[in-house]
Amino acid sequence: MDRHRRQALKSGGGLSLVALLAAAGWIDPAAAATEAWNSAAFQTHDMDTTLKALGDGKPVPSTNVVFFSTPDIAENGAVVPIGITSKVPGTESIAILVAKNPNMLAALFELPPGTEPSITTRVKMRETSDVYALVKAGGNYYMTSKEIKVTLGGCGG
Repeated sequence: MDRHRRQALKSGGGLSLVALLAAAGWIDPAAAATEAWNSAAFQTHDMDTTLKALGDGKPVPSTNVVFFSTPDIAENGAVVPIGITSKVPGTESIAILVAKNPNMLAALFELPPGTEPSITTRVKMRETSDVYALVKAGGNYYMTSKEIKVTLGGCGG
């Protein structure tokens, strides 16, 4: 009985928070409900299919897309820190692709206008692999890559 009460309180608290944020105008529940999540892109296994699922752009190698706080050697593939910044004007999104992971697309960040185009996160890597930073700006794609050596696998390795 006590467990059900706790669950009801947690659920009610979450709903109250969403209602408060919507009333303040910080979130638009209708837009969030209709916005489609690109699940197909996260199920791809190779570069061509991944690029097609993300928008079918042909990426141009760019020195304006830079890795930072990203190791050359990751001791544990379960938690590999990745930092990417884009100096491309009008950056709309930043994606992280790991070539030898079971699913190539590891993360996709959609950036609202005016947001600093810089992200940091942690990803899992199965094994040593090239990691790609894919930036979309003005309908064009820009890419850079970095090889990260993994000493202990994170995706079942």
